[in-house]
Amino acid sequence: MVDDQFYREYILDHYKNPRNFGRLEKPDVSHEELNPLCGDVIGMDFKLAEGRIEDVRFHGRGCAISQASASLLTERLKGMPLEEARKISKEEVLEELGIQISPARIKCALLSLKVVKVGAYGLAEEEFEEDEDDS
Repeated sequence: MVDDQFYREYILDHYKNPRNFGRLEKPDVSHEELNPLCGDVIGMDFKLAEGRIEDVRFHGRGCAISQASASLLTERLKGMPLEEARKISKEEVLEELGIQISPARIKCALLSLKVVKVGAYGLAEEEFEEDEDDS
């Protein structure tokens, strides 16, 4: 990692000043997931148009890792074609956080991606969990 201190500050900034936090009025898709290990909750509202994510907001509560990950992911998703969003990998999300995530915190970091994959794309939760074991 380039500079752990920089990335820690980056994560704390997204935690304290989350981007795209809140709810959308009349979303096309809305989904929420819970991490039963720690109690983190992330929900996302999506506005879709012409095969793209026109707007996205997240809501919920949890640790700095889960909230920062959701903030970063929503920034990335805005304006993205649905097919491209569907291909975002767990490795990409973890890499974007920029720090080594302990095994106990992986589910926190990936909770927002799970919301996107299970909620917005109807991927069975079991499929997401199996895929998670591969990473």
